[in-house]
Amino acid sequence: MIRYAYLWRREQEAGREEGAKDRPCAIVLALAGQEDDRPRVVVLAVTHTSPQPPTEGVELPAPVKRRLGLDEERSWVIVSEANTFLWPGPDLRFLPGRGPESASYGLLPPDVFRAVRDRFLAQVRARQAGLIQRTE
Repeated sequence: MIRYAYLWRREQEAGREEGAKDRPCAIVLALAGQEDDRPRVVVLAVTHTSPQPPTEGVELPAPVKRRLGLDEERSWVIVSEANTFLWPGPDLRFLPGRGPESASYGLLPPDVFRAVRDRFLAQVRARQAGLIQRTE
């Protein structure tokens, strides 16, 4: 999980080039050896807004949120859209107290990661996932 200036599809459609809010995001895929040997990563946003329909999100369990240092409100990883960018990108946001220049909250437990990844891939296969290519 990283802190990132996620650009929602609706923000991009309104002409924005940068997300309005920095938020936790789950890295679901990293493709090694892309441009200039930098990996391209795919991230999914975490939000407090319940997804509609519910199949477009995976709720983060409260113990996982506590371990990652996130707030106590209910949160979902949205699997119906993603941002992709070359790592490290300019939209990473560093977290105070996490070491020099760290944007990482930590890792999702394997079972939660698999649920998020599998739901996202199902959306991709059904051609229901939006993918926003971010540039530097």
